[in-house]
Amino acid sequence: MKIDRATLDEIVAHAVRDAPNECCGVVLGRDGSAARARALENLAASPFRFDIDGRELIEYAFAEGDEDAEQLIAIYHSHTRSAPYPSQTDINFAAGWPGVEWLIIGVSKAGDAEPEARSYLIEGGVIREVELEVS
Repeated sequence: MKIDRATLDEIVAHAVRDAPNECCGVVLGRDGSAARARALENLAASPFRFDIDGRELIEYAFAEGDEDAEQLIAIYHSHTRSAPYPSQTDINFAAGWPGVEWLIIGVSKAGDAEPEARSYLIEGGVIREVELEVS
């Protein structure tokens, strides 16, 4: 995914702000290039997992049918107690969203390390890291 520094900084700030709970949101754009991020509420309000309102997520996914609309290119969330690598919960959730990248922001629970952003495609339970091109 191609993403500008300001949009990535916005996502990282969301992760830091919501810590110690995980944050979540979506990245919208076209052709693998992020245009904007939209913070969503973590309904679980938990440091161990996130839960997104399914209706809200589906609205972003179905906007793809409108050729003028931005597309859902990534779902983002933070990990506050582990590395920014997909958990089994992430893998299970991703099964319903093929072709959508998973942008994970690692936020140290102690707050002493810089947040780390990594992106993945998870298809058929297989995790493949993809380059995050920050401009």
